[in-house]
Amino acid sequence: MSESNERSRLDSILQMLKVNTSASIAEIAEACHVSQMTIRRDLQKLVEAGQVIRIPGGARIEHWRGAERSFFERLQKMSHAKRSIGAAACALVSDGESVVLDSGTTTLYVARELRARRNIVVFTFSLAVLEELTSAEGIRVELTGGVYRSSSHDLIGHAVGKSLTSIFADTVIFGAAAISFARGVMVHDPDAQHELLRAGKRRILAVDSSKIGTEATYRLCGIEECDLILTDSGISPDDLSRLRRMTQVQVAD
Repeated sequence: MSESNERSRLDSILQMLKVNTSASIAEIAEACHVSQMTIRRDLQKLVEAGQVIRIPGGARIEHWRGAERSFFERLQKMSHAKRSIGAAACALVSDGESVVLDSGTTTLYVARELRARRNIVVFTFSLAVLEELTSAEGIRVELTGGVYRSSSHDLIGHAVGKSLTSIFADTVIFGAAAISFARGVMVHDPDAQHELLRAGKRRILAVDSSKIGTEATYRLCGIEECDLILTDSGISPDDLSRLRRMTQVQVAD
């Protein structure tokens, strides 16, 4: 199918959702006269563009309200690198394992890749991760308690930390706003869950190369506390060498 036909169909889907707020995959497929599989692919593109949000069995329009917009804008930044990191992280998870997924745009790309896994349990406080995995067969998602925060489409508060203290999964995959060689792994979020780091046997930091050698507002942990750092090929040779003197590093293709 031509690119112009696809663009026209995507525009039609957006218009349909703007009118109805939400619609099922079956309804959209019938209106567009294409298969449900085609609509699933179309919706994935619109999700990645931050224009719609997947809901069980369908999608709803993303209204881009205030601070919510920032999450979807961040999702697009370094998207190719985050996609590569997501695939590399997924390759480290075997069928039958349990994973704790942090809230954030890079870990959302991890969640997308995990859809191919079977018989795994994903613990998360990210509503975006929950929505991504809702229709994934063979994946059980367990959501922590907490208070909803629209700016990151996740849950925060004491209930999140309390839930995390009762979990000991195979792997924790988390993100960060910066890796400072002087101050460690850093975040901008004052509500960052430190309990996350103790919720699994193995701690994997998934972070794109643009954040390495930078600083943020709050220290989350030391670089050496990460069992593995996953980043992309944009990392400089000097930064890669420095990180490898502190912990294991894997560069995603």
